[in-house]
Amino acid sequence: MDRCKIAHLTSRGLISVAGPDAEHFLQGLVTNDMARVREGSAIHSGLLTPQGKILFDFFVVAAEHGYFLDAAQAIAEDLVKRLTFYKLRSKVDIAYPVAGREIAAIWGAMKAPPPAISVYQDPRFPELGARLIAKRGGLAALAGELGCDVADEDDYHAHRIALGVPEGGRDYAYGDAFPHEACFDQLHGVDFDKGCYVGQEVVSRMEHRGTARKRIVIVEGAAAMPDGGADITAGSAVIGILGSVSGRKGIALVRLDRAAQALAAGHKILAGRSVLTISRPPWARYDVPVEGESGSA
Repeated sequence: MDRCKIAHLTSRGLISVAGPDAEHFLQGLVTNDMARVREGSAIHSGLLTPQGKILFDFFVVAAEHGYFLDAAQAIAEDLVKRLTFYKLRSKVDIAYPVAGREIAAIWGAMKAPPPAISVYQDPRFPELGARLIAKRGGLAALAGELGCDVADEDDYHAHRIALGVPEGGRDYAYGDAFPHEACFDQLHGVDFDKGCYVGQEVVSRMEHRGTARKRIVIVEGAAAMPDGGADITAGSAVIGILGSVSGRKGIALVRLDRAAQALAAGHKILAGRSVLTISRPPWARYDVPVEGESGSA
C-alpha cells in the first residue's frame, strides 16, 4: 500500500468564530446544518448572496470555544468582514488569522493521529482523505508520527483534480455560481432540511425544480491544456470554463445540455487548441454526455 502524503495548504487561512452564540449565529447564515459539526468532524458549507450565489466556501470545524472556518486565504478577510456585518448583537468573537496554526491535507492510509492534533475527514468525498489543523512549523515531525511523506500543495491539488472535486476561486467564480453548479448538493455542502439561511429560497427552488444546467466535469486534454479560466468551446459556442489544471487533466464547469448537443452534432470539445474528453466525477449522481452518445444530458 502506498504511504500517505501530507501537504501544508499554504493557500488556506483559519478564522475563529467563538462565543456563546457562535452556533446559532452561523446556523442562520451558512448552507449546511451546524448540528452536524462535532469534535473530530467538519462540514463543507458556504455563505451566499440573497440571490443564492456563492460568496464564500469553507469548512466548519469544532474548536475549543467555538469553531474554526478553514477558507481560502484570498477570501478570508472579506469573509470576516461579511460575518462582522451580520454579527449585530450576537455574542460572537470573530478573529483572523489564528496565530500559530496551519492547515494541511492528508491522503492515503495513515497511522492514528496524536490526541492533541485536530484531524477530520474531508466531508466532501472520502477518497480525498483528511485535513488537519496543526501547530505551525511542526509538519515534518507530524508526518513521521503519521507515517506520511511530506508533499507540496500542487501534489494535493493533483489528487483533488483527479477526483474532480472543485474549489471556489479555482473552479467556479465567487459571486457568480449557484451551489448546485458548484455541486454543493453532491458534495455534502448544503442541507435541504434545515431552517432559513441567506439565499435559501433560491437553493431550494433549484433543488425542487432540477434546474441546474451547469455542472462540474473532469476533463482530459489530448495535448497540454491552457491555464484555468480558458473558455471551453464546441463549434462556435462557448459551453463552459476551465478551472484547475494538473498536467493534461483538469476540472471544468460546463453546460451539460450544450455539451450533449455538440457531441451529438459531431463537434469536438476544446480548451484552446486542446481537444478534450469529459467524464463524470466518481462522486457525481448526474449524467455527463460522452462522445458517440446521442440525445441530451
